[in-house]
Amino acid sequence: MVKWIVIWGALAIGSAIAAGILAGIKRRDHSFWAAWSFVFPPMLLLLLVLPKNQGPKKRQPTLDEEDAAGAS
Repeated sequence: MVKWIVIWGALAIGSAIAAGILAGIKRRDHSFWAAWSFVFPPMLLLLLVLPKNQGPKKRQPTLDEEDAAGAS
């Protein structure tokens, strides 16, 4: 039983790392894909099938920018 838990944990960590790297290459949100691939490792297969985003990479606003936009 413990062996399967260790195997699943290693697979989840490896999948999250691979998804983070692959998402960066495909110009997608690396934190989203790494998190979902950790929770559900087959999400990495979905990322492999998706095409690369075209155009400039989307930038996440900083917390200060979000606060300033919400205050207006």
